[in-house]
Amino acid sequence: MQDRSNSRTTQKSDFSKKSDFFNHYSVMIYSLMRPLLFRLLPETAHRFTLQTLNALNRLKLTKLIFGKIPHAPCTVMGLNFPNPVGLAAGMDKNAESIDSLAALGFGFIEVGTVTPRPQPGNPPPRLFRLPTALALINRMGFNNQGVERLLENIQKARFGGILGINIGKNFDTPLENAVDDYLVGLHKVYAFADYVAVNISSPNTPGLRQLQQGDELDRLLNTLKQAQRQLANQHDKYVPLAVKIAPDLNEEELAVIANQLLAYEIDGVIATNTTLSRAGVENLPYANETGGLSGAPLSARSTKVVQQLSATLQGKIPIIAAGGVMSAADAEEKLQAGARLVQIYTGLIYRGPALVKEIIDILNSPSPEFSDRKRGNRPSPGVVKIINN
Repeated sequence: MQDRSNSRTTQKSDFSKKSDFFNHYSVMIYSLMRPLLFRLLPETAHRFTLQTLNALNRLKLTKLIFGKIPHAPCTVMGLNFPNPVGLAAGMDKNAESIDSLAALGFGFIEVGTVTPRPQPGNPPPRLFRLPTALALINRMGFNNQGVERLLENIQKARFGGILGINIGKNFDTPLENAVDDYLVGLHKVYAFADYVAVNISSPNTPGLRQLQQGDELDRLLNTLKQAQRQLANQHDKYVPLAVKIAPDLNEEELAVIANQLLAYEIDGVIATNTTLSRAGVENLPYANETGGLSGAPLSARSTKVVQQLSATLQGKIPIIAAGGVMSAADAEEKLQAGARLVQIYTGLIYRGPALVKEIIDILNSPSPEFSDRKRGNRPSPGVVKIINN
């Protein structure tokens, strides 16, 4: 018995050493790459990065470079996630790089936002870096190749993990017909998704955020929930629905939305999208560009929204936290505020793939502050339960 225990300890130690090696290796590579990428226009850098990752994946080099990620399994929305760190929508709008991005160690990937019909989005330039603030401003406008192309790409992927598909409406669909676009999206993606994210909070599609309000939201949630039940029977598969909301809602508006989500038994809520606020970036270059702000300046506001939602939802609907996760400490704050999962996007651009490992490592930390979580206790209603293998 003692020999087996010693063997397990040795294996863990060896794995930890390998994990540290790959972590330092990926940090070194990205620290060399980032200055070069930041010399390129943001959209050019985005395309180049995905193309590079795809090439590395085809050559089967991603595991060699990035190594294996320690697991921190959790169950949310009835789905078993290998770890609670996901990639937010927007990075892979057309699902062209699922396998390549999954190799970075994400517990789940969310693709999109996808619309029923292809659309070019807003004219460039439409993506801006604010490096001194660790922030981005984008006004992309749901640029994507349409749901049919996205599904073709998903069927080519080998990814066997948790896949979320983020759906939205076409820019030229009148707001009064927006529900029809979401229905088309849900019907099309249902069989291919592990969960479906309903994006009603992008600031870059005129009028979209009105769908978060009162009767508009009631109608949308009621229609989608009915369709979900029909599709579950049709496909013999229940696919959770998660609604993505804005950070610019006040406390009263958040409480109303939370109660509507409860009333319609929505499976999850993603908090938050980008913000129209420019707090924290005033007077910086590009700060006056229109669009949504993401990154470090959004972190505190996003966490506050998670706290306010958690107070109303009381653990009945899980919260996926997004917005300003730039470090393991940021992720931990959101989990302590009531989130069950976290998503990164801007943090990945500024910190690189090492951020994923950093967050998972702190969740698996043996320090006393995480000991309750490892035993399965939950210091706050939404804190993720970590299960050690």
